Amino acid sequence: MKVISHTQREKDDWFINSIMIENCEVPFKYKRKKRYKTLTKGQRVNLTYYPEIEKIAGLEFEYMKVVRIKIS
Repeated sequence: MKVISHTQREKDDWFINSIMIENCEVPFKYKRKKRYKTLTKGQRVNLTYYPEIEKIAGLEFEYMKVVRIKIS
């Protein structure tokens, strides 16, 4: 899969990462204890993920929870 954008933010003791993938409108999210490498636009990655739903202010948002990511 080809990365369109990647962002990292710190929340408590975790780094929350969000990735947007080419030809997919749903964000891919994962968290790490340490900062992850910055993924650049166009970089290819292999992902293992499953769909999740997150409730924010009573609204449901779908996202893909990443359980494994590897730069290819």
